[in-house]
Amino acid sequence: MIKLLRKTVSDKIAAGEVVERPLSVVKELMENSIDAGATKIIVDISKGGSEYIRVTDDGSGIPADEAEMAFLRHATSKIENAEDLDALDTLGFRGEALASIAAVSRTELITKTRDSKVGRKLVIEGGMISDNSPQGTPDGTTIVVRDLFYNTPARRKFMRSKASETAAITDLVTNIALAYPSIKIRMISNGNILFSTRGTGDRLDVIITVSGRQSSSRLLAVNAENEEFHLEGYVSGPAESRATRKNQVFFVNGRSVRSKVIEKGLDAAYKERLFEGRHPVAYLFLQVKPDTLDVNIHPTKQEIRFDNDEAVSDFIKDAVKQALMSRDAIPDIDNVRLSDSLYADNISEINYADKKTETHHDDREYKQKIKDILFSNYAGKDDRGEFKKEPATAKQVDVKKLLSDIRAESDHLREQQSEYKAQVEVSKEHRKLDFSAFDIKGVIFGTYILIESVQDEEFYMIDQHAAHERIFFEQLTSRLNNETKISQQIMIPLTFDCKRDNDEWIRPLESFGFEIEEFGQTTFIARAIPEFFDLTQAETFLTDYIDMLDDIRDFESAELKDRLAMRACKSAVKAHDMLKDEEISRLLDDLSKCENPFSCPHGRPTFIKMSRYDIEKLFKRV
Repeated sequence: MIKLLRKTVSDKIAAGEVVERPLSVVKELMENSIDAGATKIIVDISKGGSEYIRVTDDGSGIPADEAEMAFLRHATSKIENAEDLDALDTLGFRGEALASIAAVSRTELITKTRDSKVGRKLVIEGGMISDNSPQGTPDGTTIVVRDLFYNTPARRKFMRSKASETAAITDLVTNIALAYPSIKIRMISNGNILFSTRGTGDRLDVIITVSGRQSSSRLLAVNAENEEFHLEGYVSGPAESRATRKNQVFFVNGRSVRSKVIEKGLDAAYKERLFEGRHPVAYLFLQVKPDTLDVNIHPTKQEIRFDNDEAVSDFIKDAVKQALMSRDAIPDIDNVRLSDSLYADNISEINYADKKTETHHDDREYKQKIKDILFSNYAGKDDRGEFKKEPATAKQVDVKKLLSDIRAESDHLREQQSEYKAQVEVSKEHRKLDFSAFDIKGVIFGTYILIESVQDEEFYMIDQHAAHERIFFEQLTSRLNNETKISQQIMIPLTFDCKRDNDEWIRPLESFGFEIEEFGQTTFIARAIPEFFDLTQAETFLTDYIDMLDDIRDFESAELKDRLAMRACKSAVKAHDMLKDEEISRLLDDLSKCENPFSCPHGRPTFIKMSRYDIEKLFKRV
């Protein structure tokens, strides 16, 4: 028998599509605040948001006679007809968030519009209104959510730990603060202010606040625009990478998203610049035309669909590559040390707890802060040294005090932020690398070339073998892509075996400069080899190539050409070549012309920069 579900049951089912966890509640409420034109937002949670969530803003508010309607499913001010879905420029639009949240919690709304003399208070438990009365309150909206999933215990049972939820919510609020630098945003957890942005409109200022000085000081500005897209943001240099994508933040039209398309473009920009399994830090903010974007493919709107994936990926790749081609991307000595530090990598996972205004961190104090975050849902220890749980406390909401407390930080903090920002400000006019103005100072250990720029008070150590590999690799790939081959005939042909049913495997070798002929059922000979190989290198290359045939699926792919070029350049470069000054000059000139002069094809840096200040610091002169 088919039955029509009661409203209380259907609302709980619908709520599961939008409200998966406390993080979902905070996301929906913050997006509503932004759509309401808020300039100040406070997010306050307790125990990972499972017990208490409060989001306060100074936005437009909700008219008193529409307060109840705002909690009905599909009640929205954002769209009127189906055509509006094709040109959305708001974060929320379906009208399901408030209804879903109220269905599975004890919810309190306090709101007032600017033209109203008095506000409105609404209390809802499990979707049922228990109070609707006038309330004195400043302009804006406060929504308090208590006891999430109290009436759906099965879902509450599968919630993550309080520490995990705290971290996830903090990451979300951090990302929104990055996307909306003109909004003052304060994050509070268990009574502790984790961070508070100043709303200056400067995105780098927000990055310094939420990410810390150490992370933000090595970022490169990204800024690109064409008729379809506008991209701005910051990325790390090749020497600064992470083991996961946790430090990659993507926004499209102001909405925080997960996007394989943007990841693809970002990875392509760092190709050959990072070791396999390493990922750059990235804060990317993309603007596209609303009618070229579908934001309605996921209940939480965290996934989107572009009309043209390839165009987006290529645009991201080109914009980021442009930033990576500047002199600002050159790794310095501290940069290289930090990139190899597992400790620094691990600390970055929870650096949101760091007090950003401090100029120095004692190691013990820093580790203690980590413990404070991990056990933020506990209050001290008992007599046995065990962490004791913090008692739940009911909070009386004083909206006027909350909004006054979010004023700009103290003059001391402003001065520190401005002073530090001046030190790390990244120029958007990237300087192209050119070694022609450098003086050659010599070679040490038969490997590292020393050059100096008196004008910039910098000197560089260049790994001549890594530089040779980079130059050679780009020359080879250029020949392969342009189908230019230069061969040398050999007096005694090389003989080798290959048990393949067809001869498609020969084409890549011919594009390199080999001349291959059959010499039996499974035997072949090479009568000519590439001009950059000697006989031993050519024979080794052929052997390696035959061994890898089983792994090759497409003999015309660009990926195969890159693999062959990398294998060939590894064979061609000799260690400890003693170079003359004119050979060094030629190498530096060729390196300057490379598309990616910063790393060898395997991801190792080709050179390291040190400034005069870095050296004087080592000798304790500054």
